[in-house]
Amino acid sequence: MKKKLIGLVVAGILTMTGLVGCSGAGAEQTEAPKQEAQVEVTEGKDGLKIAIVTSITGVDDGNFNENNYNGILKFIENNPSSTVTAIQEPTGDTSAAVQAVSDIVADYDVIVTPGFQFAGISTIANENPDKKFILVDSEPAAVDDQTVFDNVYSMLFAEQEGGFFAGVAAAFETQTNKVAVVNGIAFPSNVNYQYGFESGVNYVNEVFGKNVELVELPSYAGTDVTGANVGGNYVGDFADESTGKVIGSTLIKEGCDIIFVAAGGAGNGVFTAAKEAGNVKVIGCDVDQFDDGQNGDANIILTSALKVMDANVERVLQSVVDGTFKGANELRQADTDSTGYVKEEGRHQLSEDTLAKMEEIYALVKEGEVVPAANFNGVTPESFPGLPSYK
Repeated sequence: MKKKLIGLVVAGILTMTGLVGCSGAGAEQTEAPKQEAQVEVTEGKDGLKIAIVTSITGVDDGNFNENNYNGILKFIENNPSSTVTAIQEPTGDTSAAVQAVSDIVADYDVIVTPGFQFAGISTIANENPDKKFILVDSEPAAVDDQTVFDNVYSMLFAEQEGGFFAGVAAAFETQTNKVAVVNGIAFPSNVNYQYGFESGVNYVNEVFGKNVELVELPSYAGTDVTGANVGGNYVGDFADESTGKVIGSTLIKEGCDIIFVAAGGAGNGVFTAAKEAGNVKVIGCDVDQFDDGQNGDANIILTSALKVMDANVERVLQSVVDGTFKGANELRQADTDSTGYVKEEGRHQLSEDTLAKMEEIYALVKEGEVVPAANFNGVTPESFPGLPSYK
């Protein structure tokens, strides 16, 4: 894979930061009182009493939390005697998030908690062995030496696979042969997305004879949790839309026509830059972001890399009803159809040729024949199982 490194004048970046505005997908959230949102889906006497506790945004965020909530709603469609209550903790503080769960634990059978803010529920789980907890996109914090809890099912997702599919899509669809990925902070999950994307571009270059460059801005290189420079384009924050727009605009000026955005709220700035450019596509992250890509009569979303959270939440809730629930910390991957990309008609802009090739490549990932690079899986984006040159 060819990487193009673009040097930037720091003073120029500071000036640009002061000029750009904050807008785009995922508008600014209004804080709501804790436990302010109670949504009774149906009434029943014998079903599960479910709560979903979210932090910062609620279940109507059109993104991460809503995807989890939709999994609960799907479960209730098939189990109509069950109910759900949505509770929003608006600060994002981890202590406050855990306290929000503690405040309501006595009232519910199952509590769904999406996000790393809720890792500390493990202590509550130990104190309430008759309650069940579904922790999404995080593992429970250790209590002494205990890391697995009988009443906590936690699920993580192989972000490198979603990133890989994004990189494959970008490499097939680019017209300028220049693409990029923008991330928030170089936590392992974000580096997984970055390395997966780079792996996907490299795979298409080597297997299909393309010559796509991955553009990086050295001023925004990431430093991972070990202190290693991982390159890439990192905002350094998950909420700084202004810097996100600066990075997006700079990448577009350097010729990138497709950008994969895995930067949380900071990615809204990249969306704005792409909408203003008018000839750039963005690949969404975690959930289907097609609606966020609307730009007048056009849409900037090429496709979205997926964590299939809704179906997994539904599955685990069903296991509670069936009596097969078992506490575990699991990594969900393509082999369980838990990672992927949007291919539903009307929700993407991939060509038929790209869709056909991606179906074949997805099968290789699902079967373990292609293993994209991740932050700590021992391979690199330039050399990983599935590349003909891999040794």
